Amino acid sequence: MRINLVSVFVDDQRAALAFYTDILGFTKKHDIPLGDAAWLTVVSPEAPDGAELLLEPVGHPAVKPYRDALVEDGIPLVQFAVDDVEAEHARLTALGVVFTQPPTDVGTVMMAVLDDTCGNLVQIVSPKSAG
Repeated sequence: MRINLVSVFVDDQRAALAFYTDILGFTKKHDIPLGDAAWLTVVSPEAPDGAELLLEPVGHPAVKPYRDALVEDGIPLVQFAVDDVEAEHARLTALGVVFTQPPTDVGTVMMAVLDDTCGNLVQIVSPKSAG
């Protein structure tokens, strides 16, 4: 069994696509119109045939209270791996990304949390070097 697709509910699919591709560095995989929305996915350029992230519209009534509660409690909806959290924090901060938690040592990994501008908190992590 493998992870194939994960949904992230976003306020605006086009704004999310711009953030997740232009800022975070993902690559658009599918953009299929479906009425007022689209089947819109991105992938890691390092694994173009790997798991897809579906940038899903927030149409379901349960989405807003769920996401609002997560954000209010500071809980990220999704986590992405990076090679170096501190370097990625510096790169993203220079691009205007707002972090709700700066790079933090949490034992075996470094982590930070950012606002994806589309209603979600995103955690980035990198393993700490041994030694």
